[in-house]
Amino acid sequence: MNKFEQLGLNAALLQAIGDMGFETPSEVQEKAIPVLLEQETDLVALAQTGTGKTAAFGFPLLQKIDVEDRSTQALILSPTRELCLQITNELKQYSKYIKGLHVVAVYGGASITEQAREVKRGAQVIVATPGRMQDMINRGFVNIKNIAYCILDEADEMLNMGFYDDICSILSDTPDDKSTWLFSATMPAEVARIAKKFMADPVEITVGAKNSGTATVSHEFYVVNARDRYEALKRLADANPDIFSVIFCRTKRDTQAVAEKLIEDGYNAAALHGDLSQAQRDSVMKSFRGRQIQMLVATDVAARGIDVDNVTHVINYQLPDEIETYNHRSGRTGRAGKLGTSIVIITKSEVRKIHTIEKIIKQKFEEKTIPSGIEICEIQLLHLANKIHDTEIDREIDNYLPAIYQVFENLSKEDLIRKMVSVEFNRFLNYYKKKKDLSSERSSERASGGSIKAGDAVRYFINIGTRDDFDWMKLKDFLREALDLGRDDVFKVDVKEGFSFFNTDGEHAERVMDIFSNFQLEGRKINVEISKNDNGGRKSGRGDFGGKRERRDRFADHSERRSERRSEGRFESRGDRRVGEARPLGRRSDASRDRQPANKAFEAAKRRRKS
Repeated sequence: MNKFEQLGLNAALLQAIGDMGFETPSEVQEKAIPVLLEQETDLVALAQTGTGKTAAFGFPLLQKIDVEDRSTQALILSPTRELCLQITNELKQYSKYIKGLHVVAVYGGASITEQAREVKRGAQVIVATPGRMQDMINRGFVNIKNIAYCILDEADEMLNMGFYDDICSILSDTPDDKSTWLFSATMPAEVARIAKKFMADPVEITVGAKNSGTATVSHEFYVVNARDRYEALKRLADANPDIFSVIFCRTKRDTQAVAEKLIEDGYNAAALHGDLSQAQRDSVMKSFRGRQIQMLVATDVAARGIDVDNVTHVINYQLPDEIETYNHRSGRTGRAGKLGTSIVIITKSEVRKIHTIEKIIKQKFEEKTIPSGIEICEIQLLHLANKIHDTEIDREIDNYLPAIYQVFENLSKEDLIRKMVSVEFNRFLNYYKKKKDLSSERSSERASGGSIKAGDAVRYFINIGTRDDFDWMKLKDFLREALDLGRDDVFKVDVKEGFSFFNTDGEHAERVMDIFSNFQLEGRKINVEISKNDNGGRKSGRGDFGGKRERRDRFADHSERRSERRSEGRFESRGDRRVGEARPLGRRSDASRDRQPANKAFEAAKRRRKS
């Protein structure tokens, strides 16, 4: 007897399961399916990404749907359009032998009127992003007042993306006697609040420890200088020749920049972020699934719909702002029982975050050093030798061999091997033979000419001052928010006309230099250096005063991510523009700009801290 049959699934579902090659249910499926089939109950299931949650709620849901009734009986909410489409496609595969069952995807970035027509034709199951679903309800395009089932998939991520109000509003439009099934990787306070508010005595299922990481993923971190982060990424890729990876960055801007650098350096890479059209995103994902792309650089929001087998590595080019998000990132690898590796590239000031993550996921990280150039060359050489050894010979080349033998007739076997290997290997050897060891230096030590220790007071120069509407108090608040430090951690703030000075304890030096290594405010490069004198006797550094080309960088990160998150569920087509789209700031005149940066920076920082 099929193990899925033992769970109580009917013949139509079992036939589809057989077609897909499923043989053994995962732990969350084994625990959830019998409960959901046998009872009309609310359920909270905690399980990591990649453990088969869609089938865990999909199979029992499809078995309970009345196909004779064309009205909407179930609503599934998911955080992003990619995940929405993925769930829809999987449900269609599961139900291909269930005649009369109709599943419709409702998500932003596509025609809302066309989606409304699909629902009106008869959709027993709607899979939706919260923002678009709220728009559909407000316009009277859907009726969910009589649904029997509501599923919240990736609930923690939906709430992390700012959909709490939308979810509450949507659930308030559903009947009290429905069954609500909540599936999540972690259980933060907001998820618990939703469960308490909208669920009655739910059955709880936990696969592994709460908020823990999956046992099939190993975790590593590498400490490098901030300026060496990209070089470290390259070396990790070269040290794993068969890498098939997702690389996470915090912002769309960083995602695009890293992907472009990788492409320039000869890697099969692409970016996935919210600025891409749906057609572009579909094309990138098709190439990634087909392995034409070896390294996919993505934001957290855009990557929520990625369900690709055999991803070998997840690389955290930057740690996420919300530590719980790390669980979702690492869940992109080690899926379906296969082993995977999650790598974190950090600076010295971020090591404490690793310890925080360890407590949350209940797994230990292994600290490793970036491979040296010699080590990478050895790895690549052995990889090339094995590749040549394992290559299958195409007999079509036999006709050309006499001419080839003639070319090589004066070469010994050893010389021939050396030359063949050199064709592929020389580029690695030439690149790495002059490269430094990334694990041997610290940026703050180089900048100060020596080691900086905790307890030492470090003096910094920064190229903003009174002309930017900063006084000592505003600058101190600005620095405190940017660096995420306590009120007393920034001191001796001395503001001049075009530049300023400030102090921190030596233990924060690495953090200061890291955060301000690529920092922009109102499109202008903010330059911070460790000062060699305290009297402010420096020039104002006007060369760093760029034009207002784009919005501030690091303080814009939160707004950028929020805008991208909104795009996952709120956009709808109306003519040539999208309703609800966060529009870029227009250019202001110099007069209106004169006294903006300090106040705007401080307010943005306050919002960032609160979020």
